Amino acid sequence: MTFSAPAAARKPTQETHHGRTRTDDYGWLRAENWQQVMREPETLDADIRAYLEAENAYTDAQMAPTKALQEQIFGEIKGRIKEDDSSVPSPDGPFAYYSRWDAGAEYPLYCRQPRDGGDETIILDGPKLAEGESYLKIGDAAHSRDHKLLAFSVDTAGSEYFAVSVKNLETGDLLPDTIPDTSGGVVWADDNATLFYTVLDGNHRPHKVMRHVLGTSASDDVCVYEETDPGFFVGVGQTQSGKLILIDSHDHQTSEIRFIPAAKPDTAPVLIAVRDDGHEYDVEEWEGRLIIRTNAANAEDFKLVETPLTSPGRENWKDLVPHAPGTLVQAHFALKGHLARLERFGGLPRAIIRDMATGDEHAIAFDEEAYSLGLAAGYEYDTTKVRFTYSSMTTPAEQYDYDMATRERVLLKRQEVPSGHDTSDYVTRRLMATAHDGEQVPVSLIHHKDTPLDGSAPCLLYGYGAYGISIPAGFSVARLSLVDRGFVYAIAHIRGGKDKGYQWYRGGKLKEKTNTFTDFIAAGEHLIAEGFTSKGNIVAQGGSAGGMLMGAVANMRPDLFAGIVAEVPFVDVLATMLDDTLPLTPPEWNEWGNPISDSDAYDWIAAYSPYDNVRAQDYPALFALGGLADPRVTYWEPTKWVAKLRALKTDDNLLMLKTNMEAGHGGKSGRFEGLHEVAEVFAFCLMVTGKD
Repeated sequence: MTFSAPAAARKPTQETHHGRTRTDDYGWLRAENWQQVMREPETLDADIRAYLEAENAYTDAQMAPTKALQEQIFGEIKGRIKEDDSSVPSPDGPFAYYSRWDAGAEYPLYCRQPRDGGDETIILDGPKLAEGESYLKIGDAAHSRDHKLLAFSVDTAGSEYFAVSVKNLETGDLLPDTIPDTSGGVVWADDNATLFYTVLDGNHRPHKVMRHVLGTSASDDVCVYEETDPGFFVGVGQTQSGKLILIDSHDHQTSEIRFIPAAKPDTAPVLIAVRDDGHEYDVEEWEGRLIIRTNAANAEDFKLVETPLTSPGRENWKDLVPHAPGTLVQAHFALKGHLARLERFGGLPRAIIRDMATGDEHAIAFDEEAYSLGLAAGYEYDTTKVRFTYSSMTTPAEQYDYDMATRERVLLKRQEVPSGHDTSDYVTRRLMATAHDGEQVPVSLIHHKDTPLDGSAPCLLYGYGAYGISIPAGFSVARLSLVDRGFVYAIAHIRGGKDKGYQWYRGGKLKEKTNTFTDFIAAGEHLIAEGFTSKGNIVAQGGSAGGMLMGAVANMRPDLFAGIVAEVPFVDVLATMLDDTLPLTPPEWNEWGNPISDSDAYDWIAAYSPYDNVRAQDYPALFALGGLADPRVTYWEPTKWVAKLRALKTDDNLLMLKTNMEAGHGGKSGRFEGLHEVAEVFAFCLMVTGKD
């Protein structure tokens, strides 16, 4: 059966802002009842559904010749994953908590056992929760402080509305308490009867912190804090010591934190420091003092200060770890005798341990050119041990317990690749590409040792570049299926992330956003110049805000790429930033600009917004993926983009849209089910570079 490419109807509408009139031919693809569609996908308008299903059918037809290849790749990736795997138990009082997977299972079992070993108890059964559901995501699974109860949250639509339930761990019974429409996280107070959580409003924004007492109706829950600014989201957490419940209001550049003593959950929140535009801070508690990570007083790359818990205001803050320009303090946590922090220096992570009694510091560092490092404290406070995870693009993840007092590291787990993995078969490199303004853009890459570096190899170039998120150069079992077939796999650490400090982020946002796109192009050109690949032999990949990058570079340099993979791509930037009813729009204005109130922001967004800049030219092959229930990048963004590309592009290259009708931003749920999407994307990469 032959499938012709769907053609969406043109139904032009116009909007005028700041004297600029914008025409949108495909605005009708945005469902008027989008809030309802997130919860009830079956309520989608019939004409929109028909178009999405036509696009899905077209994609299936175009990818049909690669079905055997997809199954082969799926089998390879699955074969590299230990099916009966488990996490390393994390001790907390009398128990150690962990998760594990049975062979073939899509969802984990949450378990515990006596701290020093003994019989396992399954405290939450993921596969059982998933029975009868087409989608399942477990948001949180938090045990009470007396270890007798478990609060957990689940989303069964992909819309990121989580319902919280509570389980009695002694009897196995569910309590009658059910809390709907939360953002997923839950925090216990000391009394083992009080829960704190955040609730989502009608526009899917977490705007209230609520207090729930077990045995009462959720409708009677008390609002502890309400955020009235739609540009700020609110979250709830706790300090490592467990002594403070933290309420955090934040956008992308400003934060404001309050605390409630966990021992007195019904007391009013105490404000630490009033919000001040551009001031970001986060908080730990240590022996009656607050240890605060802050960018106050021009500490662009952040510093650590301390202040008494009883007088937390900024006027009492004193430097503990002074600001060091170029050394980005990313995170910190306080234990009884030590303070641990994660930094980035020279574009690579490192962990610093501070003895709180003496002030002495030492680093946990590594020698590879590019690597990923994670640091975690576990559940406990009165301990000398932290846990870190290390990997590189060639080295599977290794998890260690590190004794901060003795500096002894104990390997707890090395990621097992059942089908086999020899690190000596692969080469990892870190390059520096020169951007248009002379900045040096880090590029991490991996290739098989036998891949010729004469320009003939295809390349997958991945990028993100937004929100200050640094992309780790870590290990992936999936990407080996491309690397083993002769691909060079590269990550461009472009501006918009914090890979080289806060200035790297600042240089890729607002009116400087185009640096993100030109950095990515520079990375591709450098890979060509160094013989790793050639022009027209690169597949670019990015998702969400990285999907905006994909749309932008497709418009700017289509000749550079054989293909573009845009996953849940944020491509309709101008229209989204002009619609303050959408979930993420007000909080995003600090990232992209507010085109409603600022004509300059309107102009700079309009100049690069991928959807608005589609034009009559040749484009590379393109594969866009979306999710119908996605509250972050709404399904109509990739849909409108593909419709406009179909109408305007001048080539015959493949253009496909696939909308997951039963999932959201993260795609299909389940440990293995999502691998089918990965395999399909990889088959597309191989097809458009002639490697299938």
